[in-house]
Amino acid sequence: MKYDPPLFPGILIKRYKRFLADIEMPDGTEITAHCANPGSMLGLAAPGNAVLLSDSQNPKRKLQMSLELINLGTSWVGVNTHLANKLAEEAIRAGKISELTGYAHIRREVKYGQNSRIDFLLEEEGRPPCFVEVKSVTLSRTDGLAEFPDSVTKRGAKHLDELSNQVRAGARAVQLYVVQRPDCSEVRPAQNIDPEYAARLAQASQDGVEVMAQACHITPEEIRIDHAIPVVLP
Repeated sequence: MKYDPPLFPGILIKRYKRFLADIEMPDGTEITAHCANPGSMLGLAAPGNAVLLSDSQNPKRKLQMSLELINLGTSWVGVNTHLANKLAEEAIRAGKISELTGYAHIRREVKYGQNSRIDFLLEEEGRPPCFVEVKSVTLSRTDGLAEFPDSVTKRGAKHLDELSNQVRAGARAVQLYVVQRPDCSEVRPAQNIDPEYAARLAQASQDGVEVMAQACHITPEEIRIDHAIPVVLP
């Protein structure tokens, strides 16, 4: 996915109230940008980090700019969690995730289970339906290791249970982690942050849910899913 229009540079002053970030622009002015990330952004939100912002080009929007990328010195990290589904769909449609090829129909946000919506439902005549849940990963506390989640996620645990139920009903079910950073070679559940989620993930895998991850290629001009990395379960 190309960033169009191009992103704007800035310096992070602070991130607060989850969805707000104060940014210093190159001309010295300060703005408040929307931060589309409900997690803690642990390890990313240090004041002084270089950032890149997108312009909504919507004069009616309260916050014109949105936080997209944060530079940690060695790599850019994508912090817009809303992009994870777009990146996944782009890669699935292009056949770049080999495990998810061979489906003629791709539907988004399909109702299923107990008042839930699956991110993607893949369908092909003669094959079981494939339910794909996507999670955005940004946390890395150890070189080369990505972790999920960065804060407690009861919703994420519920989604794992829903995926297990689909397997029991005869469908395929996939938990797909989109790692919005290029500096990690594997993903693990963050057990000390959310032990319940880690336990549910291990159980879901035992139930037959396929757990996979894709790392992203990121530049100031582009972000895209690039290659598979392993998910290591406890």
